[in-house]
Amino acid sequence: MRAMMKIWVSGASGQVGTAITDVADPLAFELLNTDVEELDITEIDEVLNFSELNRPDVIINCAGLTDVQACEENPEEAYKINAIGARNLATAARRIDAKFIQISTDDVFGGDEDKAFCEFDDPHPTTMYGKSKYAGEKLVRELTDKHVIVRSSWLYGVGSYDFVDRVLDTAAKEGAVHLPEDEISSPTSAEALAGFIDCLMHSREYGLFHASCDGSCSRAEYAREILRLAGKENVPVTSASENTALRPRFTLLDNMMLRITGLYQMPDWHDALSEYMSHRQTGVNK
Repeated sequence: MRAMMKIWVSGASGQVGTAITDVADPLAFELLNTDVEELDITEIDEVLNFSELNRPDVIINCAGLTDVQACEENPEEAYKINAIGARNLATAARRIDAKFIQISTDDVFGGDEDKAFCEFDDPHPTTMYGKSKYAGEKLVRELTDKHVIVRSSWLYGVGSYDFVDRVLDTAAKEGAVHLPEDEISSPTSAEALAGFIDCLMHSREYGLFHASCDGSCSRAEYAREILRLAGKENVPVTSASENTALRPRFTLLDNMMLRITGLYQMPDWHDALSEYMSHRQTGVNK
């Protein structure tokens, strides 16, 4: 009888880590979930000791400093977590011959072109968050052959306070939401992304994949759909000239590698958001 695969999920309490735990088949995988309280990925000795002791078959790095403002204010901390943390986990994966899955972001693109970016387009990050995540990508590529880098966009889901929470809280407190109409990408549910990651764990695919939900919208359109699904269509969403300089303007990802390989189909963003809002309202976490 084949032994269960061991999966080490770093950053397990965040959105993607929580979703992976929810979708992973408990009969197929033994999950080793850690977060900063249990293990600091920026400490190489901690990472190597844990990997040697537990010998996971797959390491998934969901950890990261994702607060864009915090990254700008403390670039060394951004590089320490987003780049050095990825380096340490990739080093551990190489030593034990584990598959390494690195979660990255659409922010590696600068957003100065009105086109969807595929895996063969060259990144040019403009934010410290994007720069530090791209640095992590490069270190992963250099340090282990058995890697998959997965870029996604505008993630939401159980595990952290996110855009959906902010929109609903702002609507409740202020009676209106002000968001830009020209900041464009694709909202992606952590559950949908976790489904792809689950597929990767069973596959022999390696390299770089974009995995965002199908379709695109502006921040304002995204908020209107959240409010509609929450039964709050009466709350106005108006165009705002808020400070979006920290976020790239246009970072829509093209999932070209998913189409080429036929590996997985990400859902439409409307459908994924509708499912998430339904679960949220009924208290179901799938």
